[in-house]
Amino acid sequence: MRFLLLSGLGPANLNSPYLEGSLFARTTTDLARETLRRSGSPDLRLDRLFFQESGSRYALLRPRPAAGPHLTTVTLHSVLQKSGHDYAWMSTEDIWSGQASPPPGDFDFVLLSTTYIWNQPILARVVQWVAENLPGVGIVAGGQFTNLKFMRTLRDHPEVTAVVRGDGELALPMTLDALARGGGLEAVPNLVWRDGDRIRVNPVEYIDIDAHPSPTISGHAGIIPYESMRGCPFDCKFCSFPAASPKWRFKSAEKIRDDWISYAENNGAEVMYAMDSTFTIPPTRFRRLLEILPDSGIPAWEGFSRANTINSAAVVEGLEAARCYQLHIGFESMNDETLKLMSKRVTVKQNLRAHDLLRDSRLNCYGLFIVGYPGETPDMYRDTQDYLVGDYTGHFSMARFSVTDETMPLWQDKDELKIEADDPNDPYSRWSHIGMDSDEAARLYKETLDRVRRSNDRAVLKLWQHDYQHWLMPRQDRKTNIAVEKAVERLAMAPVDHTDPAEGAEAVRTQLARLRALGVDVAPADQELCRDPL
Repeated sequence: MRFLLLSGLGPANLNSPYLEGSLFARTTTDLARETLRRSGSPDLRLDRLFFQESGSRYALLRPRPAAGPHLTTVTLHSVLQKSGHDYAWMSTEDIWSGQASPPPGDFDFVLLSTTYIWNQPILARVVQWVAENLPGVGIVAGGQFTNLKFMRTLRDHPEVTAVVRGDGELALPMTLDALARGGGLEAVPNLVWRDGDRIRVNPVEYIDIDAHPSPTISGHAGIIPYESMRGCPFDCKFCSFPAASPKWRFKSAEKIRDDWISYAENNGAEVMYAMDSTFTIPPTRFRRLLEILPDSGIPAWEGFSRANTINSAAVVEGLEAARCYQLHIGFESMNDETLKLMSKRVTVKQNLRAHDLLRDSRLNCYGLFIVGYPGETPDMYRDTQDYLVGDYTGHFSMARFSVTDETMPLWQDKDELKIEADDPNDPYSRWSHIGMDSDEAARLYKETLDRVRRSNDRAVLKLWQHDYQHWLMPRQDRKTNIAVEKAVERLAMAPVDHTDPAEGAEAVRTQLARLRALGVDVAPADQELCRDPL
């Protein structure tokens, strides 16, 4: 029996509408062309920016080094290779791009990961692709979305034979073995399956992730995603993750260290990306990691953290010694009332302390913020906006609140906060609550990004950088790189920020001068630039 594994990222438009009209966009507007003409650089293109390094001219915007597959794909490859099942893999991203065609050969079942699927229309799109391209082939699904929506998935999609919910390391091979034998599925843990006209739900079992081998990876992989825990001990009301994986478990510090050393030695890993919602818990493990990671031979790493765990200069010094180079921190808001509504279990004071400690360190702070959470008013949100405009240092991203699905804990506050949504299963659906509506959140989102770009020299929106190597100038310090990114952002957005082309032209000249002062210039069109990673 042969299987087709379908996994990958969800559909996304990386060319954000926010960047339309700028020099980041794929097409140049008439205003942008006139702005560049008046600036004296009519043929300016961002890909001609360069800097000198070791006698060579490097393009400032170099392609990001090829990353390995994301965590779910890594895990599923490892499970299927260890179990010895015959399979081929195809990325779901090919379906979103319209370029998907099945690999050669026949398949008996499709194994569909729904971890990066977030609503019914996206799931239906994949199921339809399978039905059209592999008619009669059943689907075994698993992952975050079907962990939550397994009954609806089986009800709405007769093509789906079964859903593995929760841990799949043992359940998936057992399912495939049972299907190959043509036997029943009642003995397979974690499985929801069709038994004639009935849908049967088998008991849930959990693996010991500390004792179970971590995924193996074939060949070289410079960047490796890593999972050190499952579930989450917190109850943030905007997150349905704990409902999909209700039992919190975590690997020991020693296992993490040994895994990372192994990936460095066997796969040439240079960066580990700890993808847990909060890598810096529990406190005992975090303290142990800071004891054993320094000088252990691990790659550099980044991860996610809560603000309250970054609580002293000693912790930050420990992170630096442990080769951490970046922390993503869900600050979410700089208003205590909003944080309480979210059940975030941190305070503004803790947010400020974490930010200030990281600002004064070698680590990069990547702050995550939300606008429009239920109950938040424009006046409450102003605290977050003012902080980003006046005080924040580092990278940041801003998310407009969206309703992901009806399992989000925030629906417990539906009556009190008057939460309404046109479609609770559609994150793009219009919504409203007692504090604001989706239109107001969109306005505040744009206003914030505009004000931060124009007023704060130390804060850089993380949006356009996705396709490029981080940092842009790896041999320079963080302060210099932030300044360079800021100048590039203001340069590229000049046609958006200035409807008068004369004013825009002056902004272009100003930012080009700032870049030159930082060691970045514009190369002639006929000059070859090195675009290899540094």
